[in-house]
Amino acid sequence: MDLSYTAEEEEFRARLREWLAAELPGLPPRPDPLDWPGRRAYDCGWQRRLYDAGYGHVHWDASPTQRLIFLEETERAGAPYVGANFVGLLHAGPTIAAEGTPEQRERWLEPVLRGDEVWCQGFSEPDAGSDLASLRTRAVRDGDAYVVTGQKIWTSHAEVADWCELLVRTDPEAPRHRGISWLALRMDAPGVTVRPLRTLAGSTEFAELFLDEVRVPVSHRVGEENDGWRVTMVTLSFERGTAFVGEVVACRRLLGELARTARENGTWDDPALRRRLGALAARFQALWRLTQRNVSEAQATGGVPGTGGSVFKLDYSHARQELYDAAADVLGPDALDLGREWNLDRLSSLSYTIAAGTSQIQRNIVAERILGLPKGR
Repeated sequence: MDLSYTAEEEEFRARLREWLAAELPGLPPRPDPLDWPGRRAYDCGWQRRLYDAGYGHVHWDASPTQRLIFLEETERAGAPYVGANFVGLLHAGPTIAAEGTPEQRERWLEPVLRGDEVWCQGFSEPDAGSDLASLRTRAVRDGDAYVVTGQKIWTSHAEVADWCELLVRTDPEAPRHRGISWLALRMDAPGVTVRPLRTLAGSTEFAELFLDEVRVPVSHRVGEENDGWRVTMVTLSFERGTAFVGEVVACRRLLGELARTARENGTWDDPALRRRLGALAARFQALWRLTQRNVSEAQATGGVPGTGGSVFKLDYSHARQELYDAAADVLGPDALDLGREWNLDRLSSLSYTIAAGTSQIQRNIVAERILGLPKGR
């Protein structure tokens, strides 16, 4: 494991930093955080700028370490994050890059990199959230297509997506982990209905997805039929392993801002608060080092993050919640004046122990796959 950067990687950092400094002043104003069509246009416009400058490829074709540097530098510069593009860029795209056929990679990867197409995630169901292998959405083979019927929930960005990474059951008689397939679904296909869900924060980036005999070409299956659980583990390893890197940098920056604010408003005089912020700073530093370890490990094993992503996801979810709780104590009523986006971030932190695999699921993964403990009964 090597946590240092090479001269070539530092050169990549310097070029990126110079480009960001020249490009960011020319960006249009950010849209309202609740305007998802507007945010899609904004996020896709930024992705196109990255693509034209030669940085659109970093999520897949660059080394894991270069991806780490890219996320670190764009976050530090205050550049837009992936936003509405996050499923395509951080989940579906890397999965297709790792598991797709040459034809599938040619069809789907470039449109995501250019910002032309947006993906959503159709994994969870009303009765199969954390227990994902219990999903019931069925796909019946009919010639060169699957006929898909079922329901998904918490489908991220379904209302603005062009494609959906969809898990379906293709063999109801097989053991539940062995009868699943991973499909790419066009969101405008006949039989697809999207019903937005309003979150605690008032946003609608999640939706229910209803599928009524939707035909999906067999050529849109990634991986072999009934091998979707293994392909899904690849997707989830990206989701938990590297998708939150930019947010860790943002949390560390927020900690620095909180310390400065505490000195200015007098709350820094409280030794308990100083210990609290110091402990959080150490915790996020450790998470950053763990990220570097996970990326270094992925680089040595072909680019797919390992089970260390579950360790990261488990602690990061709780640390983020504690950070925003501390921020509320430092800022007091002034937090209400920081704008809708900051308060949406605080509210969204409550979901992190559920999203991308609950903390209970992550503990099971750590116990069974890392510590070697027996499975629970």
